[in-house]
Parts: sequence; structure tokens; C-alpha cells
Amino acid sequence: MSAAEPTVCDLLRLLMGRRVAVLTGAGISTDSGIPDYRGPDSPPSNPMTITQFTGDPAFRQRYWARNHIGWRHMADTAPNLGHVALAALEEAGVVNGVITQNVDLLHTKAGSRRVVDLHGSYATVVCLSCGKSVSRAQLAERLEELNPGFIERAGRLGGIAVAPDADAVVSDTASFRFVDCRHCGGILKPDIVYFGESVPKDRVAQAYSVLDEADALLVAGSSLTVYSGFRFVRHAAARGIPVGIVNRGTTRGDELATVKIDGGCSAVLALLASELVPAVQRGSTEKSRSWDRRMGRAVQRGSTEERRSWDRRMGRAVQRGSTEERRSWDRRISPANSAR
Repeated sequence: MSAAEPTVCDLLRLLMGRRVAVLTGAGISTDSGIPDYRGPDSPPSNPMTITQFTGDPAFRQRYWARNHIGWRHMADTAPNLGHVALAALEEAGVVNGVITQNVDLLHTKAGSRRVVDLHGSYATVVCLSCGKSVSRAQLAERLEELNPGFIERAGRLGGIAVAPDADAVVSDTASFRFVDCRHCGGILKPDIVYFGESVPKDRVAQAYSVLDEADALLVAGSSLTVYSGFRFVRHAAARGIPVGIVNRGTTRGDELATVKIDGGCSAVLALLASELVPAVQRGSTEKSRSWDRRMGRAVQRGSTEERRSWDRRMGRAVQRGSTEERRSWDRRISPANSAR
């Protein structure tokens, strides 16, 4: 990377005219109300390991009690501007696929079609013995029968902190009753890759396929601390394709990045989409209007303070560039501004 601090315009120039594979981490979902594990402002977190979960019923009891609250919060969470921007970029043919380390399904909710859920999904539960799967909603019905009133006692959903793996902070777990597989009595586990577990080989192959069809890799909201994500940055660098990174704080892949933007995802991705989507879709009035509507809805989902925060971050992202670049952005992103 160059010595000068890169700007959003540098990232735009890097991606312009290329098919882009995207790798996302927990940082892209923080604006949707889901905290990340390693961001500068993240609280201390000790996610459960696969050894703890499978080796001790007390750990499973604790997990299912907390998850019984947390999965509902995650199911009710809406995509933010970053997710919407990536979906629009895919629709425009700029992004060829999203590889995500998140289990929140927000890319799919936003409209992205080619998504590799590298670490699984909060919405499915599997049996470790017979392999049968069931939806998290179906499991919830069984758990509610065994634990009437538990949700009410735990408190209102809006006041509970939820982790990126749908784990929630719940004080009363000792009285919670959990269940095993209805078919074989085996251990039920969320279809999530736990710390200490390997990503299934077929998912890794799908992710490499997305990357190998691309001309650039964009990392959004990941510190790349775990190898499951970092490997794709190494693969891109080995292939000689450029790597752009947008993340708050340093990442493991900074030395391999062509352009690194130190900042939040929503503002930067929305700026990129506001430029790249119209560039691809010129002449399609309806598609342009569709983009404006989706951007507007994503902003309006937030509170007044969140919208003000968005305005401030948009301003900071633009102000990193030169005066002429800022004037250019002001002219180019006017459709997104009018949607708010």
C-alpha cells in the first residue's frame, strides 16, 4: 500500500471495471444492531468452543438458554445500507458473489443471491449423530413447551445484548431445559461453525469458486483474525488480483491489501454503490429508482440518531479525499441523498 492514507476514491478506482468477490465479517452487521467480536469498541467476549459444547451438558444448557432469546433478536434484525449496497452491486453485475463469515442471513434478506454462508446459519439446527436438520423456529416450539414464561422472565428482547452467533446475555440459565434429537437422541447443535471447528469442505470450495471468477476481492468488516477468512485474501494475493479492505481498525490482511480504508462499512459501501450501480445501469430508469428506494428504506429503518450517525459517517468518508474528489462525490451521490 502507498504511504498516503487511501481514500474512498482510491477504492472506487480499484474496483471500477472489475468483477468483485466480496468477503464480509461481523463489522458489516454492527449497523444492524449486532455487535462484532473484535472491533475497537466491542465488549469482551468469550464464544463457546465446540469442545465445550459437545463435552459438557451444562455448557449446552447455558447455550440453548441464551440462544432461545438471541435467535429471535437475530431473526428480527434488518439489513443495513452496507448489505443493501452489496445486493445492488450484485444485481448490477459488479459483485459476482458474497462470502460471509456471518450467520445472520442479512445478505440474503437484503437481496443478494449468490451468498456462501461460510460459518453456517443461525436459522438451522442439526443433529451431530444422525445428521437430520430442523429449523430453529421448530426447535423453539419444543423449547417453549418445556420452558413456559422463560422469555418473559429474561426480559424484553430489545434490552438484551446479542452476539454475532445469536448468543444472548441471559442471567437465568440454570433452570432451562433443553432437548436432544427427536429421531435418535443425539446432540442438537446450531448449524454454525464453532470456534475450534473446521468449515465444511464444500463451503470452502464454493467460496474459492466465487473468488476464482473475480478480478478483485473486497473485504468488508472483517479483522481476518481467523484463518477461515484470511485464506481468501492470501489466495487473491497469490493470484495477483487486487484486494480492497474496509474495516474499523487493523486487519491481518493489511499488508496484502492494495487499498485499505479504516472505517465503517455502511457509508463506504453505499458510496461505492451510488457510483458503480448508476455507471452500470445508465439508461435503466426503473433500476435507478429501485436503488434509490432500497437505500431510502435501509436508512429509514434506523432511529433518528442512527440516521444522523449515517450522515456524519458519509461526510467523513467523503472528506478523506481531495476537494475536487469531494465535489465529484457530492454530484454523483445526489440520488442516494434524495432517497433519505
